[in-house]
Amino acid sequence: MSSSSQDQGTNKNFSMPEALGQSDSFIEFQEQISKVAPIERPVLILGERGTGKELAASRIHFLSKRWQKSFVTLNCSALTPTLIGSELFGYEKGAFTGAGSRQEGRFEKASEGTLFLDEIGTIPMEVQEKILRVVEYGSFERVGSSRSVHVDVRIVAATNVDLFSMAQSGEFKQDLLDRLSFEVIYVPPLRHRKEDILVLANHFAGRMAFELGWEDIPRISPSALKRLEAYPWPGNIRELKNVIERAVYKSSAYTIKEVSFNPFIDPYEKKTPEQIELPEEKPGAADLSEESIVVNRILKKPFKAAMGEVERYLLSRALKQSRFNQKKAAHLLGLSYDQFRGIRKKHADSI
Repeated sequence: MSSSSQDQGTNKNFSMPEALGQSDSFIEFQEQISKVAPIERPVLILGERGTGKELAASRIHFLSKRWQKSFVTLNCSALTPTLIGSELFGYEKGAFTGAGSRQEGRFEKASEGTLFLDEIGTIPMEVQEKILRVVEYGSFERVGSSRSVHVDVRIVAATNVDLFSMAQSGEFKQDLLDRLSFEVIYVPPLRHRKEDILVLANHFAGRMAFELGWEDIPRISPSALKRLEAYPWPGNIRELKNVIERAVYKSSAYTIKEVSFNPFIDPYEKKTPEQIELPEEKPGAADLSEESIVVNRILKKPFKAAMGEVERYLLSRALKQSRFNQKKAAHLLGLSYDQFRGIRKKHADSI
């Protein structure tokens, strides 16, 4: 979703990056990418944090005529103003203290391919001048050299700031903005992609389950989905990924019923009376074991419902103890694997 602190280097052997969604805004966005990708012109991607701007840039590259060449990325906000010039244009031996040998910059590494400049709004004005020359003439000089280097690079840039206003106020070169914005693509925020939340949530849940060694993909309960769809998602897809992965690893069953949007809640802070959750049972239940609470609840139910409750509880506890390995859970219960799967299937909606 996002680049590393500086870049992800040269990527020649990547497969087509995944893009998941079915909402109208997402489909329209993907159609824009497909339409502009084959055109050998710069593209400017605008969007909020966490919306997947780098993913959009990589899809533009892999759908272009340059897809077999290098896709080089640079997170401009991760570099100081003094370093960004040498990172982009390279430097000669002895150009500055520590320059022990000549180094190629990102423009040279991306020649015949695509250079993705993330957070381009943070680039200093003097470096913007040199980028403008590359866009216009395809040449530049390494730091510490007067010899021109010629490259053939397609630039895709991205930012979450208002570059147009920055150009109006003189904080960004208007000429460079004009050159980079042959096409401007807006990445839709997640709050405008309500239909995609379940698709993305299932995707992230499946990946987390695989990482944990689970045999099945967790299911999002209707109540949890309702909360996910009502949330405004200021951190967009990146935030959704964190929420779902956190819910999966904390879940004691294959059905995700609880989601937490804010992990920055101190569990040791005293709660106000309004925040205290009362136990289901009457006074004295807090001293009972979990098994006692379950037994007390089951004894109040009709026979058939009580037996179903017992099965669900035993299966849930065995799965939790076996870290959701079904074969181990079956062994703990003294069941064959097929018997275990048959009983679990019967309670799939509640476990």
